[in-house]
Amino acid sequence: MTTRRRVGSRAAEEFILTFQLFPRSLAIDPALAPIISVFRKHHGSIRSDRHTLDSDGVLAALRADLQAADFRVETGKTSSQKIPVPVLFRLNGEIDQSFNADAVSADGRIVLEIEAGRAVANQQFLKDLFQASMMHGVEYLAIAVRIEYHDSRDFEKVYRFLETLYINGRIRLPLKGVLLIGY
Repeated sequence: MTTRRRVGSRAAEEFILTFQLFPRSLAIDPALAPIISVFRKHHGSIRSDRHTLDSDGVLAALRADLQAADFRVETGKTSSQKIPVPVLFRLNGEIDQSFNADAVSADGRIVLEIEAGRAVANQQFLKDLFQASMMHGVEYLAIAVRIEYHDSRDFEKVYRFLETLYINGRIRLPLKGVLLIGY
């Protein structure tokens, strides 16, 4: 598996937008297609081999198009700007606990998390996976990670982890699928 390709006869390698839905036996659900389209549209301005944007910077670049695709998107770090997704309920159906997401589809089925340097170094993708698995009504998690971060091939490492998780089968996630995007 490679996330780079040689262009013509040039020795320089070019990063391309790469994605994979897990389990690999599933085709891309049409509800996930808008996320891929938004990343494709903005890839030139966020690609990790040319830009050092943090996750908030990547989200800012994608925000308007994600909103146009009917996603609620985090606009800042204050509680009123975050996107809480319910996890636990208390008496009378009130929300007892929630986890925040970078973006959530209007129907609540898809959560998008964008990671930059912490994706692998701090195992942030595992936290995203756990939290999405606990969120009420969430069917799909989309995790976007840098193809490379310094000398670490982050996309490849997360890919191998998710592939192992799904092939091994010892842990079953309550999600229909996990979309991994490398930018």
